[in-house]
Amino acid sequence: MLRLTDLALPLDHTPAHLEQAVCERLGIAPGDLERLTVARRGNDARRKAAIKLVYSLDVMVSDEAEVLARFADDPHVRPTPDTSYKFVTRAPEGYDGPRPVVIGAGPCGLLAALVLAQMGFKPIIIERGKAVRERTKDTWGLWRRSVLDPESNVQFGEGGAGTFSDGKLYSRIKDQRHLGRKVLTEFVKAGAPDDILTEAHPHIGTFRLVTMVMSMRETIEKLGGEYRFQTRVEDFEVEKGEDGIRRLAGLHLSTGEYLPASHVIMAVGHSARDTFHVLHDRGVHIEAKPFAIGVRIEHPQSWIDKARYGPNAGNDILGAAAYSLSHKCSNGRTVYSFCMCPGGRVVAATSEEGRVVTNGMSQYSRAEFNANSGLVVDIDPERDYPGDPLAGIAFQRKFEELAFKAGGSNYKAPGQKLGDFLEEKPSAEFGEVTPSYQPGVHLTDLKQCLPDFVIDSIREALPVFGRQVPGYDHPDVVMTGVETRTSSPVRITRGRDFQSLNTYGLYPAGEGAGYAGGILSAAVDGIRVAEALALELVPA
Repeated sequence: MLRLTDLALPLDHTPAHLEQAVCERLGIAPGDLERLTVARRGNDARRKAAIKLVYSLDVMVSDEAEVLARFADDPHVRPTPDTSYKFVTRAPEGYDGPRPVVIGAGPCGLLAALVLAQMGFKPIIIERGKAVRERTKDTWGLWRRSVLDPESNVQFGEGGAGTFSDGKLYSRIKDQRHLGRKVLTEFVKAGAPDDILTEAHPHIGTFRLVTMVMSMRETIEKLGGEYRFQTRVEDFEVEKGEDGIRRLAGLHLSTGEYLPASHVIMAVGHSARDTFHVLHDRGVHIEAKPFAIGVRIEHPQSWIDKARYGPNAGNDILGAAAYSLSHKCSNGRTVYSFCMCPGGRVVAATSEEGRVVTNGMSQYSRAEFNANSGLVVDIDPERDYPGDPLAGIAFQRKFEELAFKAGGSNYKAPGQKLGDFLEEKPSAEFGEVTPSYQPGVHLTDLKQCLPDFVIDSIREALPVFGRQVPGYDHPDVVMTGVETRTSSPVRITRGRDFQSLNTYGLYPAGEGAGYAGGILSAAVDGIRVAEALALELVPA
């Protein structure tokens, strides 16, 4: 098979046109094209009136060697890469060694547990929240009734924070072993749509993620894995041997149980603040990490579609349009869009009482009226809270508490119209844009709940973004605060063996440990860490 990349065709092309273009590109007769499969499809919308679809294709031709010889210097014609997943080791028949423990059932923990189970190691998965169906009901309790369950919400529970998101499945990680393909393939097996294997920017959406997570849990359990929901790790037993090496010995659980454990994957997510404090108290090496804070900004999706696709706005193939924006400000800060959700809604994402946090979510259809994204400003530990590896947590909490008060102390989010924000005056009524956040938006002045440098930076960036995306800085656009959980404020530092720098047997992984950002990269990191742990138990 040959991999043909960067083949562009008009938006309205037919399958016959695609086959013809392949034959012309490879210089072969139609009869020499034996099979054609789409490996990846994206679009080039730089010319709005002439948008093109851009393909990577796997093609079978009658004389592959001859074609490869003619295109030896062309990087767009190569043999199709082998993207199949290969296990690094397997537990022997009757394996009775240590059972690995995975803390956290988000994307990272889920894929780590799945791969460990497929290798025969029968992992134990500990999740402080509830199973995904029950967790969904608790999450709606906050959105619909302003009732927060601190252990079962957008952040905590089976599926992790990514369950209530846009379900984006793309990242910029280096993936030479095609581990991302392993993740997508497992998702399809669990019920995800097949097109996530071919679309350049695949996504799933919340409702499908819920059923997928349940299916993958069933697979893990059939392979001998064991789930323990509503169980929080309250402490870590660390022993120091005569050789001076610190080793993990076990876990103290909220159920009162002590679980002996010598090989533990930490996949707790970026909001497990209490766990970060416990690890720090136990001497596990932790360092402060940059993140970002800001607001969620909402536009009617039709405005974004028109701005990005022009006369092709509304085309079913293109779907709801997205954007990615960034601006370096005069104060040295960077303002950028984060977690853009086409055709979605802004959701309440706090996990702690008396605090307001916003995030974005959309379904697979991306059919709701508004587009939203984070509009955030970078935070630098050395500049903003030097000297304490956990100070970023306090930094986040401060502004989440201020947002709770500014919103009315009832989990409504503080909001402001963009025009009023630029004019430095509180908002009193909504205009053309109706916000989607539930339990509701209380109009006010966002300056009450964000640092001055964040306010100044966003004010500078908005007109710039308005020139890049017409309508972006419309005065009736609504911004809601605060977006603080963009990524983990800490990194649980690990070495090249994927273990903690100073605690043998502890494997920090995923977004909470500071090694991923988003569903796909977290899942890939989970696989890498699971492989390292498995090789420690059973060397290849």
